[in-house]
Amino acid sequence: MQYGTISGIEKPVARVVQGLAGLTTQNTDFWFPVMDAVVELGGNMFDLAHGYGNGECERAFGLWMRERGNRDQIILQTKGAHHNADRQRVTPFDITADIHDSLARLKVDHIDLYILHRDDESQPVEGIVDVLNQQNKAGNIGAFGGSNWSAARIQAANQYAQANGLLPFVISSNNFSLAPQIKEPWARCVSISNNEAELAFYRKTQMPLLPWSSLAGGFFSGRFRRDNLDTFTEYLDKLCVECYCSDANFERLDRAEKMAADKGVTVTQIAMAFIANQGINLFALTQARNRQEFEASIAARDMQLTQAEADWLNLKS
Repeated sequence: MQYGTISGIEKPVARVVQGLAGLTTQNTDFWFPVMDAVVELGGNMFDLAHGYGNGECERAFGLWMRERGNRDQIILQTKGAHHNADRQRVTPFDITADIHDSLARLKVDHIDLYILHRDDESQPVEGIVDVLNQQNKAGNIGAFGGSNWSAARIQAANQYAQANGLLPFVISSNNFSLAPQIKEPWARCVSISNNEAELAFYRKTQMPLLPWSSLAGGFFSGRFRRDNLDTFTEYLDKLCVECYCSDANFERLDRAEKMAADKGVTVTQIAMAFIANQGINLFALTQARNRQEFEASIAARDMQLTQAEADWLNLKS
């Protein structure tokens, strides 16, 4: 396992992060052994959110930490301020409320890394930065950042923070994959795949990036083929068809399959290696379902691709 640093977090942070969007208090028999294996393999950060399972993800994760007695080993990260069906919720009130909800569900007094799950560009960055700093001073959160925030909004927030002696955003979590989206899967998502301006920001600033759906919602699993797209009935599978199954992405998949065969690795490892070799300060996010899958993600994160190989995968040559 490789490790990196995130400003405001004292511990080294594992370069591969385990996602837990499916964790609930009802399926701990499945997920707890996976989480144990992640820690055994050197992982120390998991991806949680206030909105996952209506709070069940955080409740179950808190239970796991208490049962294992490992809170001090874990970099506790969760997200909040996701919109709902009625309104955008990136307000000082909602941010504060969601932080207190998360603390209660996790049964902890401090969240090491707090990430806003969405942005609302109608909200001034000043109030958002102010409330996050207030929560930091109160001891409720440590470092913080934004998911689905554009580079322009992050820069505006951090310029305000710098001008006023406040803590800035230190991490971003946007979609980044070898397969660019042809449609956003959920409202108000931000993808940097093949967005040269956004990619340039991360290469220049080296702001840590925690990319979601880096395997394009399962597109690189091999289950999705040109001739079977009308057979999928599950919600997430249908979403993958709508958002990633384009002619260009199938060509990327074909090339990834050929490269994987040549290198003796899996297609998903090639897809993850692609994003890990883009000159970005990357903390790869995966949702491994067993020890072997997490081991494969570690190997993929460490795999080296040449610029020529990356360009070929991405149809640039």
